[in-house]
Amino acid sequence: MQQVHNNHELCAQIKIWKQQRKTIAFVPTMGNLHQGHLSLLHAAHEQADKLVSSIFVNPMQFGPNEDLSKYPRTLEQDCKALMEHGCDLVYLPTEKDLYPQGLAHITSVQVPDVTRFYEGESRPGHLTGVSTIVLKLFNLVQPDLAVFGKKDYQQLQMIKKMVRDLNLPVGIIGGETVREKNGLAMSSRNQYLSASERQQSAALYQQLGNTAKQIRAGSKDFAQLCQDATEALSAQGFAVDYFDVCSQKNLQPAVVGEALVIVCAARLGNTRLIDNIEI
Repeated sequence: MQQVHNNHELCAQIKIWKQQRKTIAFVPTMGNLHQGHLSLLHAAHEQADKLVSSIFVNPMQFGPNEDLSKYPRTLEQDCKALMEHGCDLVYLPTEKDLYPQGLAHITSVQVPDVTRFYEGESRPGHLTGVSTIVLKLFNLVQPDLAVFGKKDYQQLQMIKKMVRDLNLPVGIIGGETVREKNGLAMSSRNQYLSASERQQSAALYQQLGNTAKQIRAGSKDFAQLCQDATEALSAQGFAVDYFDVCSQKNLQPAVVGEALVIVCAARLGNTRLIDNIEI
């Protein structure tokens, strides 16, 4: 596996592969890899000749109350895992490589409509930071396809819209959420949960499942279902940020008969968890 540390090295290798007419799959990450990330690599590896990943803790997607310095960095073990899962090249840029003029002077990419609610409302600037870095990485890697996890459902739909709106020649694949034994969606944040909180965390996916079951059984009062779910989670120690039913396609308010998704975010202790379930 090649490790490249600057844009020049990356673009030189990509040019060679393009000349050889190799197809390229891309899985961008912020490192601290777990089985959820590795499942995305597996999905990407099956779709292309070459597999590229990146590790970059993107400062642009961290808010003022989110501690960038505390984000776990496990580069050595991450590179080992990438190599073991068939990655051909890992791009390891510095902040200076991607933001040479600094964050205050960077052109940003804002994707409207799909970012209006949920994470867009709860974490101002976060999704703009994600869309901007993803577009920059797409321009550098020039992938034929890229894989993003469905756990970050709003992020996935935002990237799909950005690709459509800007006519980017990149196929976007949504990778299924990988879960712990108790149903908790795998995330780098899970390591911050205490032993008791980890046990409690199972209630989040259970509540999503219960609400989905009611909708499948014919319940159409989505507002009441979400209120009931929020109250149930609050009674179990969660501080619920949002719990809502919306359209899978654009995350707009749910309409009966459409493909739906239930999205939620809640804090358990000091750890913010997000999850969803498609209907």
